[in-house]
Amino acid sequence: MIESNACASPDELDRWRALPKVELHLHLDTSVSFAVASHLEAGLTHAQYLEEFQAPARVGSLSEFLRRALRQVGLLQTEEALQLLTADVIGQLAVDGHIYAELRFAPLLHTEGNLTAERVVEIVIEAAAKAGAEQNVDIGLILCTLRHFDAAQSMATVRLVDQFHRRGVNIAFDLAGDEIAFPLDAHLPAFTYAREHGLPFTVHAGESGGPENVREVLDLLNPTRIGHGVRSIEEPTLVERLAAASVHLEICPSCNVQTEIVASYAEHPIDELVRRGVRLSISTDQRTVTPITLSGEYAKLHAAFGWSMAEFGQRNLDALEASFAPESSKARLRSVIETAYR
Repeated sequence: MIESNACASPDELDRWRALPKVELHLHLDTSVSFAVASHLEAGLTHAQYLEEFQAPARVGSLSEFLRRALRQVGLLQTEEALQLLTADVIGQLAVDGHIYAELRFAPLLHTEGNLTAERVVEIVIEAAAKAGAEQNVDIGLILCTLRHFDAAQSMATVRLVDQFHRRGVNIAFDLAGDEIAFPLDAHLPAFTYAREHGLPFTVHAGESGGPENVREVLDLLNPTRIGHGVRSIEEPTLVERLAAASVHLEICPSCNVQTEIVASYAEHPIDELVRRGVRLSISTDQRTVTPITLSGEYAKLHAAFGWSMAEFGQRNLDALEASFAPESSKARLRSVIETAYR
């Protein structure tokens, strides 16, 4: 992976890597490293990998961005591929200082071969539990339905969450994809099911879509967490609502710049959202389409906004509090963060 960390020296990145981190918004199936991709696709060159798997610094549209994602998903249709990917990503997270991470993926996208969606989830759970224990990283999983899926596909996904919830690895539900092209309506029954069965969930909104998409999600789903949500900044009363309700935003700054949701890193609304009292955390979105690590994001945020060590510590504490981890894990990890960011 060629990481877009131009603003940070190797020594600076090493200092950020040494800090314990929590990441809530990381798409497993768009984080395929060259090592994994070249193992799964004989003859793949590094130049091809950079062209076909990573997106350019400016993509211009979410659909173009998602095209790179589908290139990766195409390789992830076997048990071996899913095992390799999961172990590889968790190994990378350990190197980057993660102590807790939630990995999300869409099980129904990995059934083009001989795997059922149920078996896909079993494979990732087993691989995540094994790699997490070996690397000393607590792992949660989030199963995604997608905006272009129909109601039956969304129900199938949320039923998988119900089936595997807390079976070794904590499982939650999410809605991802193109919020402009596909309405929320088809997915409402799945979220009703999640609420009725006490299943944790988050939802993408306010990424490609504007503040009206965030309001719709708040009105209809009443989430405790929203993936991205950055375009809420365009509507001051919406920002006040998010702050008052303590809705947690999973912010992915470099990805937002890459897809031109914001004009530049320095103009990203993350700092203003914090100052207005919105609870949020920092994530990468993925480690391949957007070639960035969480340490790289920290270095960029420090350079752009001058955040102190205490502010980064608070973002991690907020992330941990908003996470779907069991309370026993939160208590243990909270002390690690508080000690490191003094």
